[in-house]
Amino acid sequence: MLRIAEKYMLRALDLARKGEGRTAPNPPVGAVIVRDGEVVGEGFHPKAGEPHAEVFALRQAGDSARGADLYVTLEPCSHQGKTGPCAEAVIAAGIARVFVGVQDPNPQVAGRGIERLRAAGVDVVCGVLKDDCRRLIAPFTRQILSGLPYTIYKTAMTLDGKTATATGDSRWISGESSRLEVHRLRDRVEAIMVGVDTLLQDDPLLNTRLPDGGRDPLRVVVDSHLRTPVDAQMLQQKSAAGTLIATTAAADSSQIDALAAAGAEVLVLPDADGRVALPELWRELGTRHVQTLLLEGGATLAGEALRQGLVDQVMVFVAPKLIAGDSLYGIFRGPGCEMLADAIRLEDVRLDTFDQDIRMCAEVVRCLPD
Repeated sequence: MLRIAEKYMLRALDLARKGEGRTAPNPPVGAVIVRDGEVVGEGFHPKAGEPHAEVFALRQAGDSARGADLYVTLEPCSHQGKTGPCAEAVIAAGIARVFVGVQDPNPQVAGRGIERLRAAGVDVVCGVLKDDCRRLIAPFTRQILSGLPYTIYKTAMTLDGKTATATGDSRWISGESSRLEVHRLRDRVEAIMVGVDTLLQDDPLLNTRLPDGGRDPLRVVVDSHLRTPVDAQMLQQKSAAGTLIATTAAADSSQIDALAAAGAEVLVLPDADGRVALPELWRELGTRHVQTLLLEGGATLAGEALRQGLVDQVMVFVAPKLIAGDSLYGIFRGPGCEMLADAIRLEDVRLDTFDQDIRMCAEVVRCLPD
């Protein structure tokens, strides 16, 4: 039974991923209804305010839902939000058995949906592909429990650990296939962030470039002294996404006005030692329903975010190239640990390949400061 359950839960996961980056403040969820070995209904949650995955699957199944099995990546909700409680809809449809990937971390739910189903006589099996289902909703979990976005630090380096040559040349370390995957990732996150040094050096667009276009994330620049030029490429493009520049009270008011006139939102935040206080910025993004933040570029910014417990996942593309020499460019800058016993540890390590590049993704064990 477990092998069959995993088969249909894999399908539910595939469906759920269609909503990644578009469901905030809700999590992405997928659902599959099976009767007599045949899929009779499928659905996923497309965005906040729309019906949940179970409702779409039940609508498709119709009368065939009675006596069927439901496979759902996340525990059906039991509370009234913008839509009705899914647990009640499942009960009313006559579903006989529910396979749940993972319990909802939302304190408003937290097992109550499962309890309601069982109280109504529905057989509930929990924990089917729980690690995959938990990973799927990691951004939602991070935000619902801390108010902060789940942050992925993405970078590329050569096999000898360099992110650029001694002259600063970094285009391109990773291959075309890896770069395409990064644009797929941008399409699935709510915001992308760089430091102002990266902006000044690379003048990036910070958009999504996929064959079918894709969706641009909110562009965020950390610029403590507001050095962002008004003619930066990211401000000249046509995009439905906005640009947010985080700065401090040290910023020149005329530059604030000029950047605002160029289409950017300038956010003045408290400073820490003359730099933008990163926890304040992360909290602000959380209030804007940014569930997943892609931190790209800026080893200094990345190092500080890591030290402050703001990085949740490290994603490194390793290219089969050697820069050698005395290049000091690495993926993190700033103070590090002096003893290996104090090193920040990673878990849930995943490896895959894109042509000749190797991508490693791993979760930071300690993502919140003491």
